[in-house]
Amino acid sequence: MDKNTGIGLVLIAAILIGFSLFNRPSQEELARRQHVQDSIAEVNRARAEAAAMQAAEIDSLRAMEGEVSSEATAEEKEALLKAQYGTLAPAAEGCNEGFAVESKLLKLTFSPKGGIITKAELKNYKTYGDSINPLVLFDEQDKKQSFTLVTTDNRVLSTENLYFRALPISLDTAGNQVLTFRLQTVYPESYLDFVYTIPDSNYMIDFSIRAHEMQHVLAGNVNDLEMRWEQQIPQQERGRRFEERYAQLQYMFTNRDIEKLSESKADREKVTGKLRWIAYKDQFFSTVMIARGEGFESSVLESEPMNKYSRYIKSYKTNTSFAFDPTGATSSDFSYYLGPNHYHTLNAYDDGKQKYERLRLRELVPLGWEIVAWINRILVIPMFDLFKHWGLNIGLIILLMTIVIKLIIFPFTFKSYKSSAKMRALKPQMDAINEKYPPEKMAERQQATMALYSQAGVSPMAGCLPMLFQFPVVMAMFWFFPTAIELRGESFLWAEDLSTYDAILSWDKYIPVISWAFNNHLSLFCILFTVTNFGYTYITMQTQSTGNDPTAKMMRWMMYLMPLMFFFMFNDYAAGLSYYYFLSLLISILQTMIFRWTLNDKRMLEEMEKAKAKKKNAPKKKSGFMARLEQMQKEQQARMREQIKEQSKRQYR
Repeated sequence: MDKNTGIGLVLIAAILIGFSLFNRPSQEELARRQHVQDSIAEVNRARAEAAAMQAAEIDSLRAMEGEVSSEATAEEKEALLKAQYGTLAPAAEGCNEGFAVESKLLKLTFSPKGGIITKAELKNYKTYGDSINPLVLFDEQDKKQSFTLVTTDNRVLSTENLYFRALPISLDTAGNQVLTFRLQTVYPESYLDFVYTIPDSNYMIDFSIRAHEMQHVLAGNVNDLEMRWEQQIPQQERGRRFEERYAQLQYMFTNRDIEKLSESKADREKVTGKLRWIAYKDQFFSTVMIARGEGFESSVLESEPMNKYSRYIKSYKTNTSFAFDPTGATSSDFSYYLGPNHYHTLNAYDDGKQKYERLRLRELVPLGWEIVAWINRILVIPMFDLFKHWGLNIGLIILLMTIVIKLIIFPFTFKSYKSSAKMRALKPQMDAINEKYPPEKMAERQQATMALYSQAGVSPMAGCLPMLFQFPVVMAMFWFFPTAIELRGESFLWAEDLSTYDAILSWDKYIPVISWAFNNHLSLFCILFTVTNFGYTYITMQTQSTGNDPTAKMMRWMMYLMPLMFFFMFNDYAAGLSYYYFLSLLISILQTMIFRWTLNDKRMLEEMEKAKAKKKNAPKKKSGFMARLEQMQKEQQARMREQIKEQSKRQYR
């Protein structure tokens, strides 16, 4: 790698650091958020005190219940339940036997206690290592969801402790299955329905909370419901460390801004604005709750990484509220997305919708920064879909994609190499200029160097700018492969699953430093990528002469260390990504060998001499960049002469 390439890498690093600093929220914005959240905390505290008083009353009643003998009459038990649950006494007891409802894509298990979905299975996907049973997104041990009801007699009850009555499943006009859970009260005309609408070929199911004359049961000031939703995310993939990087809690505001909690550490956020949806996301699958009405308000979101020995990787919690009409004039409507993080599946939910109506669920598939995501959307994903439509093996698809990408960036690669070849051919003349002009005559040295570049038709930036153009394409591939669910479960050669690492050697015993660095395995495609990277670095560094320059020697050693650093980084990554980089480097080595054969130093010198002769005979015309550069040098020399004159005058005064 030459000096210009090094400058390009430094510029790229500077851009990334600047972008991260630019997007940090201001202190004023943080203070405003904290002020609003403190107000919400005060309201929640008051509600918590009321709940505590209710809990004490329930404990007292349970003590009374224990004193009632097993031979107590039905009237005595009914009186006790009414004293404990008030107007919701009919829902205090019931059957807790769950039952399943199936569609072509999902198998959902519902529980009458709480009236919620307790288990979701995805029929078209399997858990890693299980080729028979469908993937379980969550089960009753993983998920808790409840809604708080405040009654007219000041009781604070949770739906997770109440029993609903399941009505017979019906079909709507579109042929969707409709399941209704009804919460009975002491008044026959007052009840609360949880209604689920389950399409046959869709991962999105509708959920409505419909009240009927509940103003006689609930407190008069009730115009919203509180919801508590907890869910633990089980490990679904082989690489736990890598899966944890992509598992995160994301949420979208009603103004369509999307934010997320930290994926690497415990995080908690009190959200002031209204939320359109909240997503409990894993690497390849998500559970998303979407508000179809005004949105979620006063939301407190929490995310916590689980112990590495646990079967879960993350624990998510949400406390929020939403608008609710006890009279039943309007219902509280939601949707659940229970499915894969598949780009086209998620993006299809915005088809034909106005901008303000779009859910932007496709953002659950991380495709990189905006320019990188744009390249993925218009180039990489369509190209992958085209090759996949041909029925090709995933390994062959990645090979074809690598070739196409190399052809796209070939003009930039060729221009960069040609510039490096010209600089290398001019090195003897550059050494002569450096000997003629010592460091104290830096201005003359720069002027002579620029004159040499101008005569030879060489631009110092020609080798750097092409790298900047290539960088977004390279990064697009870096983001695409680890997030493409199409690679999940796809095998190629020795790799059983291209979406995770392909361990050729693994061990269970903990070895200090080594276990931490390699995560107890070695990936073969990553090894091949690293060896090829060393070979490519050796080939490119052969043409670089460090001489006695300590900076150049240090850069050479850094270039040899980079492949080793990449090995530690990519050992946990998807085998498909390491396979792509391995192929890409092999093609790069082949290109370099062809370039050297066609663009050797002798031939480059001949071309530059011809260009120099043409310039002598042609009217002098400099490029804008070179003209500005020479003009700046002349102005600098003029200022230096003026400074010398001023110093001389001061000495004689």
